[in-house]
Amino acid sequence: MIRYAAALLLSLSFSTFAAAADRALIVGIGTYANLPEKMFLEGPKNDAPLIEKLLKEKLGYGADSIRVLRDAQATRAAILASIDEWLINGTQPGDRVYFYFSGHGLQVKDLSGDEEDGLDEALSTYDIVAGNGDWSNVILDDEIDAMLAKLKDRAVTIVIDACHSGTISRSLSTEVGDAMESARFLPRPHAKPADAVKTRGLRVDVAVVKPEVAKESGVEAWSAASSYQVAWDDTRLPPEERHGVFTLSYVNGHEISAADSNGNGIVSNAELLEYVKKQSQTYCAAQSQCQGLDPQLEVNYALLGASAVSPAVTATDTQQQVPDEVKVEEVKVENTQQTAYVAADPVDAVGDILGKAESGDVQVSLSSDHLKNGDSFRISVTSRTGGHLILYDVDKDGKATQIFPNEAAQKITRLAPGTPITIPDDYYGFDFEAEGPSENVLVAIVVADDVDLTAVAPNDYGLTKELDARTTIADIAGTLKQAWTRDVENRSVDWSLGLLKYTVY
Repeated sequence: MIRYAAALLLSLSFSTFAAAADRALIVGIGTYANLPEKMFLEGPKNDAPLIEKLLKEKLGYGADSIRVLRDAQATRAAILASIDEWLINGTQPGDRVYFYFSGHGLQVKDLSGDEEDGLDEALSTYDIVAGNGDWSNVILDDEIDAMLAKLKDRAVTIVIDACHSGTISRSLSTEVGDAMESARFLPRPHAKPADAVKTRGLRVDVAVVKPEVAKESGVEAWSAASSYQVAWDDTRLPPEERHGVFTLSYVNGHEISAADSNGNGIVSNAELLEYVKKQSQTYCAAQSQCQGLDPQLEVNYALLGASAVSPAVTATDTQQQVPDEVKVEEVKVENTQQTAYVAADPVDAVGDILGKAESGDVQVSLSSDHLKNGDSFRISVTSRTGGHLILYDVDKDGKATQIFPNEAAQKITRLAPGTPITIPDDYYGFDFEAEGPSENVLVAIVVADDVDLTAVAPNDYGLTKELDARTTIADIAGTLKQAWTRDVENRSVDWSLGLLKYTVY
């Protein structure tokens, strides 16, 4: 292992942070004053209490810090008033703020001129009205932006279980939309069917919270679907028991037994996202009308490996926190108000940051099973599918070395399926020398899609540059978790993971 030192993006602190005040606003709308009953949703009435329970029992919110607006309570005026009075005026810098919405999403004509496609993303309200060609009485994404600007010094989480697909809104008539039972979108009034292939080719940003806002401010923004996808009520359940597909999996994923893919006792944000994706895709595969379902998390990449459940919140009888035997570090994320809890062991933290469980598609091996200090060794990686390889060596001190790509390799090529690559090979002119005692993990990532990773894993990082493991892996993970938009349908990036822990004696 090459020794190095690097500045941390996460500023670790072992002091106790001052207790922050909390405010949560939950909005669930399944019935509407001015819409026909066939456009009502069954799920929101059950989503709201489920999220309230999560906030109380898992996330440490007191009952008096949560406000719930359901159906007739959730008019445009009431929602905006609660945002101003409850979330903004009711909190101070450093406080936690949580905003949840369950209901219909939609698009309306952009009047401010800030949208490239001429449409604003919006959330429905109880008193939404279909006007002459467009909706009124909605909550615009511009208004969410204004809320975030006023909450910039708070630790903000936004969770949206709704659909904002521009393609669907523009290409489906009301009659077609009616046939899609429990879809959480509203087509624009009097919309006419459009050519599906042409509209799929229009790549527009349909997020309520823009990715750059989340990354730079520390806002955690969860959404039920990627662009050009529909969010759904779970029709596998009886109507009176239905939830949003996303909401149910999001809540269930906070359980360690459900989403802790690397088995270290922590459900990280990245692991929670992977769990929600898997559950959503399982639902979608069984539904003839679902063409794809990829929930999204827009967040500062440094928070991907953070525990979704804080171990320091006020305990209740039913609360399941990070187990006492699991060692975590309390960290403050640079330039944000977010306080996070991460695995204290950097080797264990790798799995939390990447979030994905090993599928066996990528195999990593060493030329020797028992390494002693000073031994020479080589690393081999084999993948069942072809793709670009990124390989890191991470040690217990939180240091990482980028093994591949590197400038010493004569040619950087894609891995061929089933064909191993050995690093260093005979052309390098040297072997690696084990340095110990140490406990390390080799992290092999094979990316089948042509994702540009040169900004986060350039060749000149390889072998000699000293890297911080947490931030390096987080930058890779964040890049891979963006939606892949170069196919006919949006989907997740296709990548696989292989890990090998080893010890130098």
